[in-house]
Amino acid sequence: MPTMPVGGVTPAAGAVESADIVLRNARIHTGDPSRPSASALAVRAGRITAVGDDAEVAAHIGVHTRVVDALGRRVVPGLNDSHLHVIRGGLNYVLELRWDGVTSLRQALAMLREQAGRTPKGQWIRVVGGWSAEQFAERRMPTPAELNEAAPDTPVFVLHLYQSAILNWAAVHAAGFTRDTPNPRGGQIVRNRDGRPNGMLLAAPSALILYSTLAAAPTLDAADRKISTRHFLRELNRFGLTSAVDAAGGFQSFPDNYATVIELARDRELSVRIGYHLFPQTAGQEIADLTRWVQSVRPGDGDEWLRLNGAGENLTWAAADFENFSEPRPELDPYEGEFEKAVRLLLEHGWGFRLHATYDETIQRDLAVFDKLAAEGHFPGGSRWLFDHAETVTPASLERIAALGGAISVQNRMSFQGQAFTDRYGPQAAARTPPLREMLAGGIPLAAGTDATRVSSYNPWVALHWLVTGRTVGDLALYPPDRLVSRERALELYTRGGARITGEDDVKGLLKEGWYADFAVLSHDYFAVPPEDIAHIEAVLTVVGGRIVYAAAEHEGLDEALPPLSPSWSPVARFGGYQASQPPSAGARQAHLVAQAVAEGEQHRQWRAARGLAAPEQPPAALDPCFGP
Repeated sequence: MPTMPVGGVTPAAGAVESADIVLRNARIHTGDPSRPSASALAVRAGRITAVGDDAEVAAHIGVHTRVVDALGRRVVPGLNDSHLHVIRGGLNYVLELRWDGVTSLRQALAMLREQAGRTPKGQWIRVVGGWSAEQFAERRMPTPAELNEAAPDTPVFVLHLYQSAILNWAAVHAAGFTRDTPNPRGGQIVRNRDGRPNGMLLAAPSALILYSTLAAAPTLDAADRKISTRHFLRELNRFGLTSAVDAAGGFQSFPDNYATVIELARDRELSVRIGYHLFPQTAGQEIADLTRWVQSVRPGDGDEWLRLNGAGENLTWAAADFENFSEPRPELDPYEGEFEKAVRLLLEHGWGFRLHATYDETIQRDLAVFDKLAAEGHFPGGSRWLFDHAETVTPASLERIAALGGAISVQNRMSFQGQAFTDRYGPQAAARTPPLREMLAGGIPLAAGTDATRVSSYNPWVALHWLVTGRTVGDLALYPPDRLVSRERALELYTRGGARITGEDDVKGLLKEGWYADFAVLSHDYFAVPPEDIAHIEAVLTVVGGRIVYAAAEHEGLDEALPPLSPSWSPVARFGGYQASQPPSAGARQAHLVAQAVAEGEQHRQWRAARGLAAPEQPPAALDPCFGP
């Protein structure tokens, strides 16, 4: 493939250890305290061999070196999502209509209506996560009637967070729901007056009713699963993601659902490094599954592209709470006996694990089991373990996590569920959910991610926007300024933080000699754009292990070719993935702030008037005598 023409650079014949790639004319944030910035770097055999200024790195240019001019753009270490359901997301990507980034319900329904005309009989249209009603100008979800109007004959399944799903009549029939279908445990089928399902499914609070319904939809064959996964990984590369820690999840069985990434890794066709976890899928058989796994594979098995990282995010189904903030916190039945067996089994075989725990009440119960095992010498030990989510963890629990050698992986679920959390628990509770400042102050290893694709979007810049601004996708301010993290810290949580989870923080997360050549050239300078524009950032060039896996803008055409999308009617073929929007201009931003201030002022006036603290609205007095009486 051609290199970019670069003036003023003469290849050094016989240069010592000539590079495969040299990136120059860049503003590189290395993340390395010993050399925090540079303008050039060199790559050989997948690793960084030099970092410095253009003149220093020029010595590594040989006759076969590809020289890439960054044109003064910002460069950062490759992003690493510490909690992404990347394997499951890849298996389904080309089947899904993504509303990630769509700014109005009207546009979303128009996309659905158009896709209905392209979807063959027998297939479903599925919108599966990555959006929230708060991101729409209309500030609401679609109704079953709107789905029926947009797609009268094609089954439509729309998942809204872990809270609910909306189905049209065709999907209700395809899923087999009737008057006689009982509500599953923890779920509700909403019905009309005559008892017929009306198209709404509620997690009350368990999301299993949502997932089991989605599982009734058609799936891809083996060849298309491979194509789907490659295109999903390319979509992640679009945002500068070079690594992901797969958190497994429901309806992701080992080894069947892992076959695609294993095959891609064998053929050297992965473009994202994946560390994966194993999640027992059948309640009541968790110990049997874990026993079989610890006797056949070990954490660390694999290579730098695909490696086993441990168990979780569930070890036993009974120990998992549900993060539907529209419902009260679930009261879990006793689970400690089987949970203790699972943890003991893993620790005795040198396995690490991760645990889904939204609420401090669950975390306290888990820690009580760990305290018992600590008395036997199992904690702190050599196995890496962590809590995922931990939105309401308390300072006392954080102290215990630190003492037991644990870590935490946080996700930007509050970007999408912050309004629901605030409505239920109040703004004071939301202001410390999750308590990032306390986590950092306690010295607990901390990493950031998204929990995509069924709640948050996989776009990491939406998560970084949340970390830096404390605002939801609906622009609700959750946190006061003193509870926000800096841009530098947020980026570190999204680069080296993820590497800590997999024990690779000595080779991944910094741009440093000897470390993996994983980096992204950004469309906008993360450190300079207004905070509200962070979510609009993408990569224009993404490199993983010295391979150019994504290229756009000035670099378009330098990346590796992908097979055509299949099936041809895929929503991704028509609409792509994340629906990007341009950062607002300064004038538009100012107008938005003025309109927001006016709206807030009017809401305050109405609140005072309703309580007798202000006079009812009166016609405005004329300010110009020409308009007077």
